[in-house]
Amino acid sequence: MNTRLRTTTEAVTTAADRLRAAELTRMPCDPVRDLIGSADLDAAYAVQQRNIDARIDAGATVVGRKIGLTSEAVQRQLGVHQPDLGVLLDDMQCAGDEPIAITRLLQPKIEAEIAFVLAEDLTDGPFDVSRIRAAIAYAVAALEIVDSRIANWDITFGDTVADNGSSGLFVLGDERRTLDDFDPVAAQMRMRIDGAAVSEGNGAACLGDPLNAVAWLAKTAHEFGRPLRAGHVILSGALGPMAPVAAGNTVTAEVTGLGSVTATFIQE
Repeated sequence: MNTRLRTTTEAVTTAADRLRAAELTRMPCDPVRDLIGSADLDAAYAVQQRNIDARIDAGATVVGRKIGLTSEAVQRQLGVHQPDLGVLLDDMQCAGDEPIAITRLLQPKIEAEIAFVLAEDLTDGPFDVSRIRAAIAYAVAALEIVDSRIANWDITFGDTVADNGSSGLFVLGDERRTLDDFDPVAAQMRMRIDGAAVSEGNGAACLGDPLNAVAWLAKTAHEFGRPLRAGHVILSGALGPMAPVAAGNTVTAEVTGLGSVTATFIQE
């Protein structure tokens, strides 16, 4: 093994251990860019996968993927030209009628999205929008509770990718619509916390069309050798700005055509 490869392997292991310790102790850590850099995608995704594998070994199951950085403004802010992806595990999904203990999280923020559930595997191309549309069983309103193991959200692109796309938990709504009955681009979203409006947006805010985001994800997941599968939940990206949440908050997002989805946070 050459020196650079050995150094990179050691850095990936150290970065993964740092993030994993933050998750287990509920104590945010320093950024990991000192170990893997701010823009080394291979290293950042290797860190992410190492910690996902650890959670799978502990009993978790992959149930889907999340897409982040779908806003061009946020991409410019972080100096990148593409979204990122994270892995959804079964222990990240919460029911809308069950309170969420804030102690499960470190620095939570929340955003409203359109989630898609796949009807078929996406193991080969083409990964264009028409193919993606045909592969989707239904759409549903969703709340993603994003979180960061890194103190004060002091992140670059490499940090957030390594940290599984700054993932936390997610909640799906009850109303399901096929794409024959629902237009993702035209969808309007309003999110409220304790009744006060905190975020608004629409489907066009997500890479121009949430299906563009899913197409990017399908292609990227295939390139990584971990393609999207039937039954996977896909969180396609925020429709508007995220907002911080705390114990005692009730968050409700309404998405035209998909009804509403609610999350309530408690201290435990």
